[in-house]
Amino acid sequence: MTFFSPHSRRTALKKIALGAAALATPRWGRSRSSKDGKLGVALVGLGYYSTDLLAPALQMTEHCYLAGIVTGTPAKVPVWQRKYGIKDRNVYDYGNFDTIIRNNEIDIVYVVLPNSLHAEFVIRAALAGKHVWCEKPMAVNAEQCEAMIEACRSSQVQLSIGYRMQHEPVTNVLMTLAGRPEYGAVKHISTAAGYYGAYQNDPENWKISRKMGGGAMYDMGVYCLQAARYTTGEEPVAVTAQHHTTRPTVFTEVDETTTFKLEFPSGAIAQCATSFGMNNNHLHATYERGWAKLDPFSSYNNVGGTASGSQSLSAWLGNQQARQMDADALAIKNQQPVRVPGEEGLRDIRIVEAVYQSAKTGERVTLG
Repeated sequence: MTFFSPHSRRTALKKIALGAAALATPRWGRSRSSKDGKLGVALVGLGYYSTDLLAPALQMTEHCYLAGIVTGTPAKVPVWQRKYGIKDRNVYDYGNFDTIIRNNEIDIVYVVLPNSLHAEFVIRAALAGKHVWCEKPMAVNAEQCEAMIEACRSSQVQLSIGYRMQHEPVTNVLMTLAGRPEYGAVKHISTAAGYYGAYQNDPENWKISRKMGGGAMYDMGVYCLQAARYTTGEEPVAVTAQHHTTRPTVFTEVDETTTFKLEFPSGAIAQCATSFGMNNNHLHATYERGWAKLDPFSSYNNVGGTASGSQSLSAWLGNQQARQMDADALAIKNQQPVRVPGEEGLRDIRIVEAVYQSAKTGERVTLG
């Protein structure tokens, strides 16, 4: 689906603003119904991540619960209703989704769709007065990210991007190391995230479709990009990137493997790699006076490693998705900023666009 294809960005944003203004009741402070003090969450898209990870995690959360579903596959509805006790009135498809505006049992919409659909459903959810959680990456370009942020701002709802590592305890420790006396500034980072995807057996998979927002950089590369940014605590000033493939007949539209170098204001360098053609998941940071290593650094569990000195990076064994959703729900309940707002997702997408530009031109791209 093409996002606002007939219109300019200015026209699209104007339509969003007008639509938001038409919702007369301010959303931020509106009284909402809840279940035992929990906020109701509707999952939009019932693929692997929703089915195997988010729905089970919502059975563990303290501040939110699974209240509704949105799916384009009717056969999934009775299965989910039997398993999670979802009411008929809390089941939607993509066509009638906008009527969710009348449902006070749903406070939050979690968009878990192919990347090209994130912008559309985040904006529709915002215009329906619902707080929005959006899976990473935020969107397929910066223009869409800006429209999503504007829609949520106009509708006075929270927008959070599903970067679960920002909530993960071991990762949070890693974020504090740069600049500590025993470590000093970051000098070099090496990080990789990828897996072998047998897409030659699944040619219709959206992850190898350019139109749907596929590609290794969008899917796994943002983990490396995020890691470089949160490990240094800096924003990159330049990027150099290359694409590679060992299966050119499969990866005709998107990147199978992308390597990229990020340069930071302090002089730190991050060498990053992401792939649909090989299994890897590690991060190694070298500081002026020490080092830290996470292996794995972005898996769904057992994130952990070692570091120089006495700092422990032992794995935390809790549920990452439950921790992420509880933190975001609590921020909504307390009317406080979320940890990973839309602006953070926008920063990443601007850099992702620069990665693709560099890989296409073969030139170093400076970042504003």
